[in-house]
Amino acid sequence: LIANTKSQQYRSRLKKTISTLSQTARISQAQYGFDYAGITNKCGKNGGSEHPEKDMTMCAILNGTLTGATYYKSASDIKSRKNNKEVSYAFESTEGPYQTLGDRNKTSNYHAYVLADGIIIGFIKNLGESICSAPIGSRMASNGYKDGTWYCFGFIDVNGVNLPNKMVSCSSGTNDFAHNDCIVKNDKDMADIYTIRFYDGIVEPDTPAGKYVLYTAK
Repeated sequence: LIANTKSQQYRSRLKKTISTLSQTARISQAQYGFDYAGITNKCGKNGGSEHPEKDMTMCAILNGTLTGATYYKSASDIKSRKNNKEVSYAFESTEGPYQTLGDRNKTSNYHAYVLADGIIIGFIKNLGESICSAPIGSRMASNGYKDGTWYCFGFIDVNGVNLPNKMVSCSSGTNDFAHNDCIVKNDKDMADIYTIRFYDGIVEPDTPAGKYVLYTAK
């Protein structure tokens, strides 16, 4: 029962946040003339004060559309608690073809926003060096799209600083879009970190495990 309740909370929060980020792109396009595909620069030293009327960055889009969110230059600046001690926010990465380890495993390499309900949205700091756009019909690959178009990478922590702070993984099947057999059970594999892709006006899970959680009812 506890596992089912937790999984429903995670699913609900994931759907809500992806919907919010998708709506953010639409609002930015309508009010300021660009969505994620229009991002031309990385967030600057004062990312929290950038605005889409004069800046074409991810920070500007979120500052101009989100309300009640707190900006962090580095996700590692967010404070968590472990063993009754204050520590820097961090998460565990699950190895797979759609979840690159290394630098993406370090919260210090992400800018972040903490929403009013505690959900954390992070995006890689070099977002803006590549075009966040994909042609219609593009297929996902481990390093972008099979036609060579790059995507922009981030994550959602639906549980905020609270544990488990772990990327979702498949309980069975393969964490590969080519197989379409990933299943995530309502147990230890129902984690709270979901990697996502930003492109054009779209936000979607970056892994089959995340896709399964988002689009299944239970």
